Amino acid sequence: MSQDTLAYEDALRIVLAASRALPAETCAMSACLGRVLATPIVSAMDLPPFDNSAMDGFALRGDALIHAGTELDIEGEQAAGDGLTQARGGAWEIMTGARLPDGLDRVIPVEQTERLSPTRIRLLADVAAAQNVRHAGSDVARATTVIRAGTTLAPQHLMLLASLGMAEVSVAQRPRVAVLCTGRELVDDPAQALAPGQIRNSNGPFLAARLPLAGAEVVHVETVGDDAQAFAAALQRALAAGARLIISSGAVSMGRYDFVPQALERIGAQTLFHKVAIRPGKPLLFARLPGDALLFGLPGNPIAVAVGLRFFVEPALRVMLGLPAETPLRMPLFNAYSKKPRLRFHLKSRLRIDGEGRLAIEVLDGQESYRIRPLADANAWAIVPAEIDALAPGSLVDVYGPGHLEFPIPSENFA
Repeated sequence: MSQDTLAYEDALRIVLAASRALPAETCAMSACLGRVLATPIVSAMDLPPFDNSAMDGFALRGDALIHAGTELDIEGEQAAGDGLTQARGGAWEIMTGARLPDGLDRVIPVEQTERLSPTRIRLLADVAAAQNVRHAGSDVARATTVIRAGTTLAPQHLMLLASLGMAEVSVAQRPRVAVLCTGRELVDDPAQALAPGQIRNSNGPFLAARLPLAGAEVVHVETVGDDAQAFAAALQRALAAGARLIISSGAVSMGRYDFVPQALERIGAQTLFHKVAIRPGKPLLFARLPGDALLFGLPGNPIAVAVGLRFFVEPALRVMLGLPAETPLRMPLFNAYSKKPRLRFHLKSRLRIDGEGRLAIEVLDGQESYRIRPLADANAWAIVPAEIDALAPGSLVDVYGPGHLEFPIPSENFA
């Protein structure tokens, strides 16, 4: 390993140190799905807000157990949405979710009663105090924290927020990101026929699709040829669009057309590192642009782009979103694996579960950085550290989900 090739851990420390948490902003409930909560949600009310019936039946009261066979007059009726009612005694016909009339403390299901007349019933079962009653605050008590800061808001959180009457929440600002793909061989238009030597641009659509899942806002996407001046102009357009983080793909290796390092030097950018002891993606570059925007220069191979995004860009996004460092799962390896020493490998993998409910991580075939199909089959990343060159089945490895906000979901049983 050359002296200027950093270990992954050292490169990551540089990325994290250069990243800054973004301020919070207010977001309407209708637009906060997928946003990261900046401050904890503390309930200003009890939920349910009042004692209510868990079923259709009759609300009653008593000092102790009310025994089967008791006959009671029907004093009134309480439906969902009815307000305060003062009960004198007897039985109140009540609907599911209706507020219990004041003074009543239990509900007997309608099927456990016998109607003796339009105004009188007989109980067919004993009824204890608090039976079939949902008490105020039994779900959420006033002044309790119900959602922690750092939570990525999902539909179930919105259900809870709506039930508490919240119209808006404080969320972390989305990092504004631009994507620049380089290469005169790239074709963006799927309707355009490929000329000899051309390929479809897969990196641009991948990054534009995955970045929002990682909590970012994509503000600019562009493809430029192998030209330093065009790349510098594209950088300016990305910054003008509001990007504070730019991801480029391609042109960071050592070939004649790998112009990104020189282009960055010409505009006064500070290259913080170039080349990391990883596979795929060793030529990865990280720089600070004038004005403090950050740039990740990823190699052009598709899986190098996926690894650079997942293990360098996404940790930076976590800092910007105010999230703690990600903790991997530890899983047993399903199949044996060996690799070259001195490089940390990021492996397209599949978390699987067998018929007895045991989880294991399977390293997929086709780990070369140009091969996209195995990535489509993968649901996780398995990590083999630089110092390890061979692992037997059952060895524990670090496992990451497809994205830092996505938990790996096991696939079908082992064949």
